[in-house]
Amino acid sequence: MIAYLERFVHENDAESNQDDDVSTISNALELKSTIDAAAAVSASKDFGGIYSVEPLAFLRPSSTEDVARLIRAASSSPNLTVAARGNGHSINGQAMADRGIVLDMRSLAAGGGSIHVGSAYADVSGGALWEEVLKRCLEFGLAPRSWTDYLSLTVGGTLSNGGVSGQAFRYGPQTSNVTELEVVNGKGETLICSESENPDLFFGSLGGLGQFGIITRARILLQPAPDMVRWIRLVYTEFEDFTRDAEFLVTRSENDSFDYVEGFVFSNNDNPLTGRPTVPLHPTQEFDPNLLPRCTGSVLYCLELALHYNNTDHPSTVDTAVTRQLARLGFVERLEFQVDLSYMEFLLRVKRAEEDAKANGMWDAPHPWLNLFVSKSDVAEFDRVVFKNLLKEGVGGPMLIYPLLRSKWDHRTSTVLPDGEIFYLVALLRFSPAYPKGPSVDKLIDQNKDIVNYCFAKGFDFKLYLPHYRTEKEWKRHFGNQWSRFVQRKLNFDPKAILAPGQKIFSRRINNIPQ
Repeated sequence: MIAYLERFVHENDAESNQDDDVSTISNALELKSTIDAAAAVSASKDFGGIYSVEPLAFLRPSSTEDVARLIRAASSSPNLTVAARGNGHSINGQAMADRGIVLDMRSLAAGGGSIHVGSAYADVSGGALWEEVLKRCLEFGLAPRSWTDYLSLTVGGTLSNGGVSGQAFRYGPQTSNVTELEVVNGKGETLICSESENPDLFFGSLGGLGQFGIITRARILLQPAPDMVRWIRLVYTEFEDFTRDAEFLVTRSENDSFDYVEGFVFSNNDNPLTGRPTVPLHPTQEFDPNLLPRCTGSVLYCLELALHYNNTDHPSTVDTAVTRQLARLGFVERLEFQVDLSYMEFLLRVKRAEEDAKANGMWDAPHPWLNLFVSKSDVAEFDRVVFKNLLKEGVGGPMLIYPLLRSKWDHRTSTVLPDGEIFYLVALLRFSPAYPKGPSVDKLIDQNKDIVNYCFAKGFDFKLYLPHYRTEKEWKRHFGNQWSRFVQRKLNFDPKAILAPGQKIFSRRINNIPQ
């Protein structure tokens, strides 16, 4: 039975027929209706803080069947839409439903029985956080192979987009490390799907932006977890040297490289949020700018690496392995920083940044982030125009950039990528005080638009990651020759366009969506 339905319909902006729809569904499903102001706030906003869209109802399902019953009931109405909300970390309202129903997927993971660990895989609720998956699997000495940098995200949420971090060059994104899903499609059907069973729904849901179904369970591949990590940061003054070494490392064999490869851009100044102080890994370490060449520009680059090892490995063995790898790289001499920490501490490293951001109020400020995949062929020009000029003073938070390999992504999923084997993730993770202490949100959004429009104008081979277009024309351009497949999957699995209305790809229809 569904736990309860929290309603916050306002007389001034709710259409009477939608109000009746919710009442009908509530009665038909024997739901207990309550009004909760706190729930209204959480369901109408997200981490981005850019949009505020109030739903008709906020639902906390207690089972997959609850989700299916709700979608079937919404299907019988002419207007209602349904959005799955994970931990609220969307940026542009993707998990919102304007006068529709929002499902709190975290409620499916309540009760402690949402993660079942086997010898080679874990069966996990779509509403479980990756942090919860990590801690549970480590009890068995195991861990998933591919991660995101921030682990307070739900499994279903990241699988609906991609899920990338510094391990993706080796194992692919999280969507490449799942063997089975349980999905409730837009018809209210609960289906088990995999490469061999309901494969079109399986691959469509992976990277599908929630358009074809709600992921309620996933089977995630596991591997033995290391005990420790040697975390390393190396400084570069030239983009060409930085990308050469990064691409060298991600194209080496598993035993001839590091276990994690990322990178970021930072300003050549003393700004504690965007400059040289962001590079050292420990309070006792200092960045000595005197080690930089005299001709160094206003922007620098950091290659971030990690090597896994176990407590049984002798320290000299780890040191030798690291030294051998670093000897092949062209970073600025003596501008290297290393620290040893547990595997869990490394994977939860962003948790500390979250705590700091909450303490100084920046966590609750708007976050107009921009994430892109940029082809290797265009990334140097992107650096010249965007990093070295437009953003040379930083964005108040990390500016990530690191290479990924197209061959590690399954082309059957819904995610679209640039052409070519090597492309770069570029993530502008803005952290600024709320206006007027910081720049206005509109100004930052306009800057993002300028960057995207420049990429289009120059004919760059790029794609938005976590896309947020608003028109059918833009979505067609985004998906390119995969648009027809995407539309056909929508027709097959959510013909009335009930699911994920916040993505602004399809509009709710009484009958089937147009082809």
